Amino acid sequence: MPTYEFLNTKTGEEFEVLMKISEREEYLKNNPHIQPIISAPALVTGVSTSNKVPDGFKEVLSKVAEKHPTSKVAQRYGKKSIKQIKTEQIVKKHLG
Repeated sequence: MPTYEFLNTKTGEEFEVLMKISEREEYLKNNPHIQPIISAPALVTGVSTSNKVPDGFKEVLSKVAEKHPTSKVAQRYGKKSIKQIKTEQIVKKHLG
């Protein structure tokens, strides 16, 4: 259940209540002197903050890179031969 923040307009008191959204609507309807306080939601995710790509997915990305050699995925995860690396360096030198 989410926690909601409210303001009692009679007393100026701010408080939090843990309730279902259906209970919140009923609570606000029965208490006209209570106003909801809008705030940023607290999000909880199962995603780590590190940018580490699992090894199995790196293999998938390298296969995508093979099929699309000029893509950004290919630049980052593609397997390149020495000839390809040298060619890219020369092109970058003369264009950039």
